[in-house]
Amino acid sequence: MATKKKYYVVWEGHTPGIYDTWDAAKRQVDGYAQAKYKSFESRSEAEKALKGNYWSYVNKTAGASAPSSKPAASRASIIRESVSVDAACSGNPGPMEYRGVVTATGQELFRMGPFPDGTNNIGEFLAIVHALAMLQKQGKPNLPIYSDSRNAQIWIKAKKCRTKLERTGRNEPIFDLIDRAEKWLAVNKVTNPIIKWETDAWGEIPADFGRK
Repeated sequence: MATKKKYYVVWEGHTPGIYDTWDAAKRQVDGYAQAKYKSFESRSEAEKALKGNYWSYVNKTAGASAPSSKPAASRASIIRESVSVDAACSGNPGPMEYRGVVTATGQELFRMGPFPDGTNNIGEFLAIVHALAMLQKQGKPNLPIYSDSRNAQIWIKAKKCRTKLERTGRNEPIFDLIDRAEKWLAVNKVTNPIIKWETDAWGEIPADFGRK
């Protein structure tokens, strides 16, 4: 009797998304503190779940198996030799900027903006791509990148900035950056682990702009 196919949703892992095999999903959660994932019987169920909240599904047993939740991650689990990225936006839309820093020291590696009429999600997406391109040029294809944005990680996996923001004359510079980022993702393989920063357990990400 053939084994029924399952689809694996990774809400929090190295690269969140939907995976067709357990082996592929396992690579995204192995070594990732407080990973959140679950299997589903159909692609449509998995797509619906990915858009929702992990905790809405973790206690459901019909049509899915729920791995037990892992304990809260300690700061000792942070990979110090890594890059952390973050974005800041005053309003939605509003002036947006993003930057990347050395996780261990907070040393700023790059900073872009502010650009008018952007969003935080766009900034998070651009920050990750900027870090990926920088590390590729530096010959560091395996150095981890921390981001506290699950949406941005999903967009990176899709190789597409799925913003609903309308393109205007004022935010044209932002969309030029988006176009460049998407073209980079289309022709380059993402090899750096992109890891969700656990704000609840670790505090604000080192790249945070400190304006909350």
